Amino acid sequence: MQRRDFIRTAAASAGALATGATSLEATGPYVNRGFRARPIVLSDLSGIAFNNGGPESAVERAYRGITEGEDVLDALIEGVNIPENDPTESGIGFGGLPNADGVVQLDSCCMHGPRKWAGGVAGIEGVKTPSRVARAVAELTDHHLIAGIGAREFARSLGFEIHPDLNTDNSRQLWLEWQRRVDPGHWLDPNARLQGQGRPGEETDPDVIRRNRSGNGNEGALATLTPQEMRRRSDAYLSAGLDMVDEGLIPAHSFWGTINCNGVSADGDICGVTTTSGLAWKIPGRVGDSPILGAGLYVDNDVGAAGSTGRGEANLYNLSSFMIVEFMRQGMAPKDAGMAMLERIRANTVEPRLQREDGNPSFDVRFFVVNKAGDYAGVAMYGTAENRFAVCDENGAREETLEGLLEG
Repeated sequence: MQRRDFIRTAAASAGALATGATSLEATGPYVNRGFRARPIVLSDLSGIAFNNGGPESAVERAYRGITEGEDVLDALIEGVNIPENDPTESGIGFGGLPNADGVVQLDSCCMHGPRKWAGGVAGIEGVKTPSRVARAVAELTDHHLIAGIGAREFARSLGFEIHPDLNTDNSRQLWLEWQRRVDPGHWLDPNARLQGQGRPGEETDPDVIRRNRSGNGNEGALATLTPQEMRRRSDAYLSAGLDMVDEGLIPAHSFWGTINCNGVSADGDICGVTTTSGLAWKIPGRVGDSPILGAGLYVDNDVGAAGSTGRGEANLYNLSSFMIVEFMRQGMAPKDAGMAMLERIRANTVEPRLQREDGNPSFDVRFFVVNKAGDYAGVAMYGTAENRFAVCDENGAREETLEGLLEG
């Protein structure tokens, strides 16, 4: 190929990625072994609960694409773009809950089973559909992960629209409410002020308030915090967010973010994509499991796929999605593989701060597992808070019940 032809082809591919056109063509290292499978798409609940005002949910759009002959990964990404663009879904994409500074930072990764391609972005700002940028990383570069400012500028160079702020009125108001809870000395409740709330003679100097609470005056800057103070601040951030979940201000699935969507074609080709705004109010720059291959997503075209929502750090430590696929490689059914991984996470959760009084994990984590034949399962550590997941097959789109490892 002449250099000018290569440049012309690459430019056309980049333009297609940015505008939403599919670009994967049947010219890659693909081998059809004549395998016949049950076409299916499964995801967490976001894959069926949000349609951005359109006629289809993510799992419906992905399944239609797969059965109409689209590349499996293209179909899945078209599917997850629906909730990514939906401002009422505050767990991913546009309107996702921001970090502690009020900035929306998004993560995503994708894996193409037959081509052995993978790509991801972490901490990207300004792009509503990070799943498309993750696919561009897989298609156009020799890398698997691009992060931060570099990911944003990579997207800009391909023609993606870069928005100055991905917050919606809802996500911004929730962030302000969270700030009032973790830093009441600086962030005042206007309703409380109008009602004259507050005790006469109450201390109003924010620095004095924080010094009285923590025993020192260095709470204002992360750079001056001791490790113990950093831990206390991190725990306070999480506690305030969980209180907002308990009070119904934030849907539980939005606090932890994330949609994972995996699909199998009739030929047994398997792909997967995960996309998220990450943990609400996270320390700026925090990266969870979603963009990390083997943690938040793993695909092996000879075996199956697994992806996750919930506590990302648990999946990062245990490389959970990779291990589930390996369990299936050893002969386990999808449900058994998922349960075995949940048991491993339970056994590895030894810090008291992460345990309930009975010693079991104080967090939830969920897995969506499918094998090459189209057999599937949805499992969770508890399966009580967010206890449903989405499936779409020849019987249509529906919710099914997650099976929990533990009670509670």
